Amino acid sequence: MRIDLNQAASQIASETSPKPVDAENAAAPDLASSGDRATFVSARQSLSALVSTAMSTPEVRQDRVDSLKQAISDGTYELDPKQIASSMIDEHA
Repeated sequence: MRIDLNQAASQIASETSPKPVDAENAAAPDLASSGDRATFVSARQSLSALVSTAMSTPEVRQDRVDSLKQAISDGTYELDPKQIASSMIDEHA
């Protein structure tokens, strides 16, 4: 399964863009709404940091690929058929 991080980042960025607030419908700030706003801003910053991290992470972990290739060519890579079957069943359950 391939995840398109560029599309996901664009979608997240468009969903988290600030929306203008109509002055007539805006409630007077009080402690409860201030706390909610702070939480929202904090969550938005966390989301932004996660998107940034995901975008900077390489799509292929070449070091892991190389080590698996080496183990396969050396004949030291071992498979556990029971674990494979269990994982397949868990994924489709």
